Amino acid sequence: MFCLKHILDLNFSFFIAKRITFNAERSFSKLIVRIAILGITLGLAVMILAVGIVKGFKSEIREKIRGFAGDIRIAKLDLNMSYETSPFVLSSLRQQTIGHFPGIAYIQPFATKPGIIKANGEVESVILKGLDQTYHLDYLKSILVAGRPINFLDSARSQREIIISRFTANQLRLRVGDDFLMYFVQEPLRKRKFTIVGIFDLGVEDMDKVYVIGDLALIRRLNNWAPSQVGGYEIRIKDFDRLDAIAGTVYDHLDFNIKSYSVKESFPVIFQWLSMLDVNTQVILALMLIVAIINMISALLIIILERTNMIGILKAMGSSNWEVRKIFLYHAAYLIGVGLLLGNILGLGMSILQQKTHFLKLDQASYYISFVPIELNLIDVFLLNVGTLSICILVLIIPSLLVAKISPIQAITFK
Repeated sequence: MFCLKHILDLNFSFFIAKRITFNAERSFSKLIVRIAILGITLGLAVMILAVGIVKGFKSEIREKIRGFAGDIRIAKLDLNMSYETSPFVLSSLRQQTIGHFPGIAYIQPFATKPGIIKANGEVESVILKGLDQTYHLDYLKSILVAGRPINFLDSARSQREIIISRFTANQLRLRVGDDFLMYFVQEPLRKRKFTIVGIFDLGVEDMDKVYVIGDLALIRRLNNWAPSQVGGYEIRIKDFDRLDAIAGTVYDHLDFNIKSYSVKESFPVIFQWLSMLDVNTQVILALMLIVAIINMISALLIIILERTNMIGILKAMGSSNWEVRKIFLYHAAYLIGVGLLLGNILGLGMSILQQKTHFLKLDQASYYISFVPIELNLIDVFLLNVGTLSICILVLIIPSLLVAKISPIQAITFK
């Protein structure tokens, strides 16, 4: 009997809620309801865009830095503060051991050496980053805007080939196929002639200004290193969220005269800036949710006041306060549902449009990227919907308590 009564009560409240939702004729309440729905629609759309944009920013910029500098770097532990890496040897066994750590994708050697480019009457100081045939060139290929990667299969020719940034190419008025001289300040002074085979555009000005890409074998020759000596190793991991744990493991397995540091330690300013974006997102989410809640509370209060006579009649006929409150909570849930549906359409629609067209542009010099990036995650969208619906319904219980304050006799005579 209890279950049957509960079902009947539920159907009764739902039936009345449906009637006042779809058969409302009062123009003022209609306007308030539309404003409330609009508030939820815009609030959810902004929240979806905010989360998507922040995730897109963090992902795009993080991948730029990771692709060019690796996730973890291994270098010799010394007092060398220059841009020229100190040589050391990491045994093949140690390389294989580190490369097989859980979570590590690969390990690859490199070296750096500062130099001065002289071309077309202009001078530009740069850092030559030397790579070899074992280096994974996938990311470098993705940021090439002209030309090709260095052909390491031809060892003699590869030492004369170089890839420069678009920034450096513009500064020195160079293009693919041009030659120039690079001077290396050492004793005695060395100079080499290079041919530009590619031009890259990383989009991070601090790195585009500085780096050019060449052959590791050339740096070994200039510095009189042994064939097994390198300036450092770059490690790429599979899951960036595990960076700190894997970096600690790598450090623990290195000799006392070798150090390792993560990309976060190499570029602290950029990663601190990215972490601050999370705070901005939290503020936006809180503000949008507050706006939606205020709109819904206002709408529900006005609807309850306009239905005072109906509330009095229902209570006079024996309906409990909770049964009457459920009518308005069902009504509010419907309005929130409509707002969420429209908000998803608007937010996801604009996100997909931006992903396909990149119509919202940015100043790459300031933001490291030329367009607003968006990374959609269905779990995030689902949680935003569930969170908004749950919080709004819980908060709306408070104004629905007004029903208990309404006296049946006073409500029936209310004008």
